[in-house]
Amino acid sequence: MAKIVIIDDEPAILQLMTKLCEGLNHQVTGLQSGAEGLRAIEEEKPEVLIVDLRIGDMSGIEIIQKCSKEFPKMPIIMVTGFGSVETAVEAMRQGAFDYLTKPFELDDLQRTLNKALKTSNQSGSIEAAEPESKPIKPTRQLIGNSSEVKEILRIVEKIANNNSPALVEGEYGSGKQIVARSIHDQSQRCNEPFKILHCSALPEELLEAELFGGDGRETIFTRANGGTVVLEEINVLPTRLQSQLNSYLDEIGNLKFSDERIEAPDFRLIATSSEKLEEWVNEGKFREDLYYRISVIPLMIPPLRKRPADIELLANYFLQRYSKISGSKLKSIDKFAMKFLTNYKWPHNVGELENTIQRACALSDNQTINPSDLPPKVTNRVEIKDNQTDLVSHQLPIGSNLSDFIKIQEKAFIRETLKYNKGSREKTASMLGVSIATLYRKMGLKVERDKILNS
Repeated sequence: MAKIVIIDDEPAILQLMTKLCEGLNHQVTGLQSGAEGLRAIEEEKPEVLIVDLRIGDMSGIEIIQKCSKEFPKMPIIMVTGFGSVETAVEAMRQGAFDYLTKPFELDDLQRTLNKALKTSNQSGSIEAAEPESKPIKPTRQLIGNSSEVKEILRIVEKIANNNSPALVEGEYGSGKQIVARSIHDQSQRCNEPFKILHCSALPEELLEAELFGGDGRETIFTRANGGTVVLEEINVLPTRLQSQLNSYLDEIGNLKFSDERIEAPDFRLIATSSEKLEEWVNEGKFREDLYYRISVIPLMIPPLRKRPADIELLANYFLQRYSKISGSKLKSIDKFAMKFLTNYKWPHNVGELENTIQRACALSDNQTINPSDLPPKVTNRVEIKDNQTDLVSHQLPIGSNLSDFIKIQEKAFIRETLKYNKGSREKTASMLGVSIATLYRKMGLKVERDKILNS
């Protein structure tokens, strides 16, 4: 059993991490403020600290700097959002052990924690650092019934235990990282680290440090030893680092076949790109030698608009996920709302659908999500103000045929005018400035008049 202090000001995430660590038979102190966390560290003298980089009352960096000086042998695991990856990498230069980027899988935290405990100065008394419990099953998986997803799943299963580099291409939010994780989870490396480096989140200097180290620091490859490294959005990698990466991978490959007993990091490399790298190679934007080195196994992930059959399944999956994370009762989606979801083109793919479902769950007043709970862009509604008063708002069905919309509005306007005139066709025609014959033609008045007066 090890003592662990967790500091995170998001209650739901704090609860999840605390529950995981307690399930691994560790003694856990979970706190939501930096001040309370520092007091707990002084009192508990924990073997490991897990801290969010952004806490309400102080910066996680302040906590890391203080603990690195006062407790230099205590491994510190950082939890960070995508936007603060740069800060996390900088903190590792100051002695932090490793970092996880939100949203992370609990099995990633479990593996990182076990590795941190191995390095603790009290390792001799921590037999529970390697728990007998089975690894946690990842919650994010590739989901879909479409032929496209079934084909991807078939390929993933086929290549999982092939250690050749894989290149996963597709639009932002299409699920590239989930495909990369699926490859890892189905491989013999599934119980080893799964590390992601967001190439677009770091300046060139820190990106170089993460890839190739320096000053005795571990790189992402050494931290992922035995597991999988995902270089996300490798297309933004500067040309200079492309050259270095190609040379590094070549050197690693040569060491594996060398008779010399030099230990080299053992990892499966998966790169992702939101651009078609082969086209970039032809345009001189990406190194040809590196492209062929990382694309031994190519995978193309189709955008969500190309696989509408998956939308309903994904929407219901996100409902279940939201219910589990928020602790709220599982909601359902009205059939008309589902129709809007399946008809929408989803330009930002699966990530946009997940955001839409979370928003709808938060705004819905009951257990059923209705069209009114969906964003206007999904239901083709655009709200405008009356030009004269700015008090009357209108919702326009963007995406519908103009002539159909005009006919509907014209018919509604004539109906309301007829009601106002208590069914008088003469007064209505006069008020509208049209002839009786035109009024009859536009409304089929013989049928409509009785309906209107009886409504």
